[in-house]
Amino acid sequence: MDGKTLARIGAIVFVAVAITAAVLELTREPEPQSDAVSAPATPSTADADPARRELRRCQQLGEAATRDRDCLAAWSTNRQRFLGTEPERQ
Repeated sequence: MDGKTLARIGAIVFVAVAITAAVLELTREPEPQSDAVSAPATPSTADADPARRELRRCQQLGEAATRDRDCLAAWSTNRQRFLGTEPERQ
């Protein structure tokens, strides 16, 4: 067999596989949608941590929180707690 014939056979096999995959995908039954919605955190668990309450307040402030001294301190504390670093000494 020469190279051209082998290339043609390869192309035909590739097209046949692509058509088979497309037909299988089109005939597949759609999976049922689950209507499960994650429940929001209960107020007792969300408000139990004062740091979390402060971060939520800062989130609600939006862009104004970037100028709020308490929000900057809360973000710094949260960042240190998350990264496991020691607080900066001033």
